[in-house]
Amino acid sequence: MTLPPVPDDLRTPRLWLRRPAVADAPALVAAVNASLPELRRWMHWAQAPLTLEGAQANLHAAAERFETRENLRYHVWNAQGTELLGSSGYHALDWRVPKGEIGYWIATAHTGQGYAQEVAQALTELALGPLAFARLEIRCDPDNTRSARIPQTLGYTLDARFVNDDVRADDPARRRDTLVFSKVGPMADG
Repeated sequence: MTLPPVPDDLRTPRLWLRRPAVADAPALVAAVNASLPELRRWMHWAQAPLTLEGAQANLHAAAERFETRENLRYHVWNAQGTELLGSSGYHALDWRVPKGEIGYWIATAHTGQGYAQEVAQALTELALGPLAFARLEIRCDPDNTRSARIPQTLGYTLDARFVNDDVRADDPARRRDTLVFSKVGPMADG
């Protein structure tokens, strides 16, 4: 199967999205650890402080998965590339369809400024345009109303609410639901 070319970086009016590099580790550690109180509630991976060594290993693996097109993570930088604001990208990729899911987080110091929506818009346009995805999803906890507003604002359709679909990131003894929003590309074959 021939996979489409994927850009290493994207620009929006205020942001620079670029594929992860091991050199991003100090900036990633700072952004994640400063945002842990907010991220813990929603992200399974954000339950303990990130170490420099852990970030380097994570980024090495992320760069490899980007190269193989298994997972396309982008770091979200300010337009000048001097401050890491968060991370986003495509995961749960299935190139046979093709389809994927957008995930995102923005560092606490930068939330409430529309960055996650700007990133999701850019990734939606790339996926449904040049990458020719047939389906694109955004999933979130129904209690994460700020996150759920993004796909609604971008014209995604709420496909489902999966009841008892997962456990809470910050309390694995409690179950949670998952909202599934989607946008679809043109139908190639019924």
